[in-house]
Amino acid sequence: MPKNKGKGGKNRRRGKNENEEKRELQFREDGQEYAQVLRMLGNGRLEAHCFDGTKRLCHIRGKLRKKVWVNQGDIVLVGLRDYQDDKADVILRYNAEEARNLKAYGELPESAKINEGSFENEEGGSIPFEFAGTVDSGSDDSDEEVDLEDL
Repeated sequence: MPKNKGKGGKNRRRGKNENEEKRELQFREDGQEYAQVLRMLGNGRLEAHCFDGTKRLCHIRGKLRKKVWVNQGDIVLVGLRDYQDDKADVILRYNAEEARNLKAYGELPESAKINEGSFENEEGGSIPFEFAGTVDSGSDDSDEEVDLEDL
């Protein structure tokens, strides 16, 4: 059996999630734009609605890729590309408190929805769910009584 000479395994490298301390709020500069994530596409890519009115395909940069988890509905800062207007790179992910501060400073429009974990469909409304009080057995004549002796 080989001796463990290292400083720990995968769990040590993964570490604790201690990056919850307050960080300075980073505002957008030239060539950057605020966006809200519409859907995750996989392979480090996502579709985002930039607040300049454009829908862009965004790529999560390598520094954020495995360390910062970007979800649907998050507010992100994207770097625009000079040579491709329909593509951008995710530079920073804002948490809910930072996004509320950006909205209070007037950086984000009033139409931006910041609530965490809200799932909406393509038309912008909430996904409707209907719950019935009784379970339907699947037969159309549920008003009639069925006598088991007749069967």
